[in-house]
Formats: sequence, C-alpha cells, structure tokens
Amino acid sequence: MESQGCFSREEINSTVWEVPEKYTRLKQIGTGAYGSVCSAINEKTKEKVAIKKLHRPFQSEIFAKRAYRELRLLKHMKHENVVGLLEVFTAATSLDDMQDFYLVMPYLFTDLSKVRGHLSEDKVQFLVYQMLCGLRYIHKAGIIHRDLKPGNLAVNQDCELKILDFGLARSTDAEMTGYVVTRWYRAPEVILNWMHYTQTDMDQLTQIMKVTGVPGSEFIQKLDSPEAKTYIKALPRYPRKDFSTLFPRCSAMGIDLLEKMLVLDGDERPTAELALEHPYFDSLKDPDDFPEPKAYDDSHDNATLSLEEWKRLCFKEVKSFVPFPRRDSKRKNTLTMSP
Repeated sequence: MESQGCFSREEINSTVWEVPEKYTRLKQIGTGAYGSVCSAINEKTKEKVAIKKLHRPFQSEIFAKRAYRELRLLKHMKHENVVGLLEVFTAATSLDDMQDFYLVMPYLFTDLSKVRGHLSEDKVQFLVYQMLCGLRYIHKAGIIHRDLKPGNLAVNQDCELKILDFGLARSTDAEMTGYVVTRWYRAPEVILNWMHYTQTDMDQLTQIMKVTGVPGSEFIQKLDSPEAKTYIKALPRYPRKDFSTLFPRCSAMGIDLLEKMLVLDGDERPTAELALEHPYFDSLKDPDDFPEPKAYDDSHDNATLSLEEWKRLCFKEVKSFVPFPRRDSKRKNTLTMSP
C-alpha cells in the first residue's frame, strides 16, 4: 500500500471517518447493516470514488471473518466489468491500533434497477456482453455470485457496467442453498432443488414455465426432490412461448441468444463463456475482455480463528494491497444511460 501521508477526520451522520487528505467532499450515499458508503473526490486524480467504511469490523469473530472475506474477494477481482478495489487504507500504523479499514471503489452513476424507459437494442447488447464478460471472469476464478440482479449491476453514463456486491458469493464447491438469492432472480433449478415449497415460489415457477414451456420426463427425472417432480407432473402442459412475439423489438440474433440462455434445463443452458461465443456479440468481442483470473483461494472460508487472528489477516491484506492497473476502454461507447 502506498504511503498515505496525513489523514483528516470528520463526522458524517454520527460516524467518524478518517481518510487520507487527498479524499475530499465526502458525502454519504448508502448505509446498511455492515457498513456505510460515501462518495468522495480524489484530489490527485480528480476521480470520483466510493469509499466503504465497514461497521465495527473487529467487534466479533463473525464480523472480522466477514470483513476479511469481503476484502479478499474484492482484492481478487481484476476485471473491468467486476467491481474491484482502487485502494484500501487504515489510519492505523500498527496492528494493535487498527479498529477500522476502508475500501475505495469506482463511483458508479446508477444501477440497472433504477434505469427507466426503453433501452435500445444496442444498449441491451452492450450491457449483456459486459455482464457475461464479468460473469465469465468470476466463474473462472471459482466463485459463484449468488445474488445477481439489476440492483447489483452498476452502470455509468457511458453504459459501462460492473457487477457489484459479493457479500453472498461462495466458492463453487461449497454447498448451494436457495434462500440467499433474491426471490425474483432465482434460477428455476434453485427453486426446484433447494427451496421449501411456498405458494410464492410455486407461483413464480408457474410464471417461468408459462414462458419456457413445461419440461418433459427427461428433465423431471434429473430432479432430486420428489416434491418438485410431483409439482411439475401436475402442471398444465403449457407450450413454450414464441420469444419473437414476447420481444417484438429484439433482433432475430438477440432472440436466438435469449432462447438459449433461458433453457429450463441448467445442463443445456450455455455457460457465460459459451454465451459470449454467440454471433450476437461479434461486433463487440475484444480479446482484452477475456483475461484469465487466478483461482480464488478460499482456504479461510471455513476456518474458525480467533478475533485477533482475523484482525491480523485483515491487517496483512490491507498492507499488501497493490492497485490493479486499469486500461482505457478502446470502445468509446456513445450510448448514454439516464435513470
């Protein structure tokens, strides 16, 4: 970590923030159970950033482990379409003094849940391409996001997208559970194999199958849950809807990709990497968008350590941070996003 020089202290909504003097004009833009976020200006680069202060990260082993995990995941992410760290700092000069640390990330204008109005197909194409590039990277690192939804897809005015919020992420070999995923964005196989069968989940599955069609016996045999098998067998035989009727503004190539990505059987659905090979993205593809990540080391994910040991690990990660050199986009996109 670079030498920070002097720090300035100020109180924002009853919370003391202690940040390097180069960060000015702090303004709270979000708060949650685990921390709060301020926008700020980096006076050295004139860049607007988002700074996250974790809420008392060393109050317990659980909080410290969560803080360590978030820091490790964010440090690992080095892709233009995945949120990563610009900097991480603490005003503490020694391990014993450290009570807080701060995560500095790019400031993003809005997220897809707040975008209103009609999106032209070239915008949709560019956004989906970036989502898939980010997902490909995450999956190749051995991580599953588990809460991908419009609110976790940040965009700026140039239509550049980053995948956010790895709070629920797990390494791919960990046990999968359905409850973590925001309900309306759960994949059908998550509902079918891991959910308790509530009326809301059943209604959602029915709505999905009214579009995808009710699957046949081959799909039903793959299901682990007897309740899921019984449920699907009892459904009316909804036929698969014609996607070109559902999405009349979408090009034939876009419809073809959408149909492949919304196949009900997860075994038949393309991975992010395969989806990116679809000709729909031919005009956007750039080899620089497909870096090969290092595998994420999840050896501490199931560890039981003392508070002091978690704190020591956090301190080590903060002090060893090296910024990811960002590249200028060669694709100067003329699209604009306005919420």
